[in-house]
Amino acid sequence: MAIVINGSGTVTGLAVGGLPDGTVDSGTIATGTIVDADVANIAASKLTGALPAISGASLTGLTSAQMPTGSVLQVKQHFYTGAASGTSNSFDDTGLSVTITPSSTSSKILVMMTASVTAYEGTWQLRFLRGNAAIGYGGLASSRTQSTVGGFHPTNDENHQSNSTSAQYLDSPNTTSATTYKLQYKVQGNSTMYINRSGNDADNSDWSHRSTSSITVMEIAG
Repeated sequence: MAIVINGSGTVTGLAVGGLPDGTVDSGTIATGTIVDADVANIAASKLTGALPAISGASLTGLTSAQMPTGSVLQVKQHFYTGAASGTSNSFDDTGLSVTITPSSTSSKILVMMTASVTAYEGTWQLRFLRGNAAIGYGGLASSRTQSTVGGFHPTNDENHQSNSTSAQYLDSPNTTSATTYKLQYKVQGNSTMYINRSGNDADNSDWSHRSTSSITVMEIAG
């Protein structure tokens, strides 16, 4: 028979592991381990403080504030399958952006990107932007560009298409307002940077292909 703790009294005299399978209903659990219990009916208001270890069961109804530090609270992504190009010599938007509204000012936002970038006989740089502020970039060193990631393609073969590049940054936005993260680009001199395509974008299945790029953000409980 299941033991139901309803808050009206205290159950004593049970050894660890002595509880039969059953339902814990609306009770406050301070410490210990619940094994093979059905805890789906515990009210969210009862789950305060440190949560006990729970094995073989499922929890529902937890708010973001009740999740332990390091938990993933939400995920947003912009997955881009189109093709684009740009010639900006100063940082400008690639078109890849994603907006997330953190549930707490203590949350961290893990920003991740992958981008298929091609340029010919020139350098290119990418950087993360939160709102209007650059984030996750390299240190200041004279006139060198501060970017999140960059590269150089010595080839002038417009059939050439590079592999994807990637980067990650753990941000602390300290806000519960909607926050937009972007991926910006910059290219050298008269060069052109291409995303998800080669320079001539030849209609040939042997050497030309279309790729994908993405920016993903994850809210992590702080």
